[in-house]
Amino acid sequence: MVAVPGRREELLAALGEGSHDMPGCLSYVIAKDVADADAIWVTEVWDTKDSHDASLSLPGVQAAIARARPLIAGFDSGAETEVVAGIGLGPGTV
Repeated sequence: MVAVPGRREELLAALGEGSHDMPGCLSYVIAKDVADADAIWVTEVWDTKDSHDASLSLPGVQAAIARARPLIAGFDSGAETEVVAGIGLGPGTV
């Protein structure tokens, strides 16, 4: 995700505020791109696609989206993956 130039910190804050109490979310990581001062990376792991879809209607997530939307200049790339193995995701995720 790419922030409006000079507004990355605001975007990071907005996305961070909406990432609490999301049932089914096993991991939600927001990171700064070290090569692009306006880019960020969001990596999410969910127990099911339905949990992710349901999260989009949560009041906290809706508020974060509303706050973040004007701070987003665009999306460079994205990918949906299927977890095969990992550390820290808890039992039953693989």
